[in-house]
Amino acid sequence: MTKHIFVTGGVTSSLGKGIIASSIAKLLQARGLRVTIQKFDPYINVDPGTLNPYEHGECYVTDDGAETDLDLGHYERFLGINTSQANNVTTGRIYQSVIDKERKGEYLGKTVQVIPHITDEIKRRMLLLGKTGNYDFIITELGGTVGDIESLPYIESVRQLKWELGPTNSLVVHLTLIPYLSAAGELKTKPTQHSVKELSKNGISPDILVCRTEHSLSSEIKLKIARFCNVEKRAVIEARDAESIYDVPILMKNEKIDEIILQQMRISSFKNPELSSWEGFLKRLKNPTRKVNIGLIGKYIELKDAYKSIQEAFVHGSVNNDCKANIVSIHSESIKASNVAELFANLDGILVAPGFGNRGIEGKIEAIKYVRENNIPFLGICLGMQCAVVEFARNVLNFEDAHSTEMDPETSFPVIDLMDEQKSITTKGGTMRLGSYECKLQKGSKIKKAYKKETIFERHRHRYEFNNEFKDRFNEAGLITTGINTESGLVEAVELKKHPWFVAVQFHPEFRSRVTTAHPLFSGLISAAIKHKLEAKTSKKELK
Repeated sequence: MTKHIFVTGGVTSSLGKGIIASSIAKLLQARGLRVTIQKFDPYINVDPGTLNPYEHGECYVTDDGAETDLDLGHYERFLGINTSQANNVTTGRIYQSVIDKERKGEYLGKTVQVIPHITDEIKRRMLLLGKTGNYDFIITELGGTVGDIESLPYIESVRQLKWELGPTNSLVVHLTLIPYLSAAGELKTKPTQHSVKELSKNGISPDILVCRTEHSLSSEIKLKIARFCNVEKRAVIEARDAESIYDVPILMKNEKIDEIILQQMRISSFKNPELSSWEGFLKRLKNPTRKVNIGLIGKYIELKDAYKSIQEAFVHGSVNNDCKANIVSIHSESIKASNVAELFANLDGILVAPGFGNRGIEGKIEAIKYVRENNIPFLGICLGMQCAVVEFARNVLNFEDAHSTEMDPETSFPVIDLMDEQKSITTKGGTMRLGSYECKLQKGSKIKKAYKKETIFERHRHRYEFNNEFKDRFNEAGLITTGINTESGLVEAVELKKHPWFVAVQFHPEFRSRVTTAHPLFSGLISAAIKHKLEAKTSKKELK
């Protein structure tokens, strides 16, 4: 029977439930067990696709076109698996399903209530992966914080499932905070006690407590927490702030959390965890032999999670190049023709990030003009590619008012235009071109050399596309269309013929980068940045 682990959070948000859930999953996977993770979010949006990144961080996209919570990116990166629509469920989706059933008369005239109808639908979704996939463990992360009113149906559903599944087939891991009061010079356990009390009031006693802390937990503090929270002392797990999120599986292994889980679930036949490749990655991450500065140009840089997958893809690409990529975030609204040279003076490469809307667009275009003219390595993603096309059209093809029709519907040169299949769509949620699509790469191109294959599959999230009416003009002038969707003819990638590394793609390569298999485009950008930095140093020496 599939075993279920439920991960809840208390005291405060942003403690890292997704990282803890991913770390537990990684340790179990490393023991040869079949594991997957799912996220249940308490907000009423059907999915995060219509949420501003400032509200909820990036929107992650799966192969099957699901717009999901960013934690699914952690799941995929840690486990090296692909998730799907079934791995992320929101309150909006739960209620939508229940209301649809009610309209069809499936409840036979019953009054539809939170209990049992909403909780039954939550439980059905929680167990669904176990019925459709062959898993030893399913880890379910509950979004939000215990005590939030919107989380109550999920907590009640877990309470019922724990009773239905039995103590050897389910357990609850509760992530909490042990704050340090510098004035008193003490770690305080009271917030954790109250969090567990709140959980217990709803009928759930956690089996394992994972305690986020800035300082080591003494044996006495662990005993106190265990006594007041009714868990075994060994099940009080210290989760110190880590240098990198990729340290967390090793820290959890040192705390023996996987052993405790297996023992509590009465699983005795398992091998020791095989983490040599993970440990090798960590060793290279912490001991780079060189360093480059990469500018990340975006309009949501105030919130780090808005570009979470890009940040992590840079980590993977750095390790693959035995390098430390220092990411310098620059708000695109701040970039002007008068200051771009100063802003980019110490940068060895540039990535122009995806996004929507007109704000910050001219700054992105100005950035791309500078890197094109000064041979600085460049990677554009989604809107970043569209801006590269607009910049080239204006400044090389001399299409003065060239633009995307998203920004300027009246432009004389709509080099980026709304996709044909999007023109009849009026609703926003889940209606973009989403998910994995095939792309054929041109022989001899930089992008094909990076991928080392001719046909690739990458994930998309966009409504606007390269306007093929201008395709020949761009190719003749030197901005080559080097990636094409063979079915639709959609231009997926462009690159400059006479530039050391100028590649822009309509898809989102960051969603396919993994810990031990860095994405070739991020590796390629960092490799080009290393070369650019060395050439710049050599040039300075020659001038002296």
